[in-house]
Amino acid sequence: MTKPHEKINILNAKRFKEVLLNGDWIAATNFKNQLSDLTWKQATTKIGTLNTIAMLTYHINYYIAGILNVFEGGSLNIKDKYSFNLPKIKSQKDWEILLDKMWNNAEKFTNLLELMPNKKLKEVFVDEKYGSYQRNIDAMIEHSYYHLGQISLIKKMLLEKNEN
Repeated sequence: MTKPHEKINILNAKRFKEVLLNGDWIAATNFKNQLSDLTWKQATTKIGTLNTIAMLTYHINYYIAGILNVFEGGSLNIKDKYSFNLPKIKSQKDWEILLDKMWNNAEKFTNLLELMPNKKLKEVFVDEKYGSYQRNIDAMIEHSYYHLGQISLIKKMLLEKNEN
């Protein structure tokens, strides 16, 4: 529950952490909960024309890492056309490496959100065409929820498929 006196940066960090690492308030789940018990074979199993869970995981982490780079003082080097270029996952170790990158990036992202001065949130994010820092933070959270929903449904389909 958010408190009226909390700063926006703390609220942003809570919202982001909730969808990625440990929340269950809005979606009743989070990425860590959905992904941690999957095998690499489940994560890479294709259902129809849907993206695999591994592809969606890579996709979200790609954007987290790209925005994180800007938060750390670097440039914005990500391009939409590369956001699904998942390297081959051939083992459980490969899958766990991807997950570890995601959790580490999510923790760093959360920590930087907590430290971000509220006045920074109104500033232009890299270029005016991208809007403010706050707009990009909101977009990252909303984008994450969108794909979390897909992952939840695909996982449900995979588990039902395995039961039959």
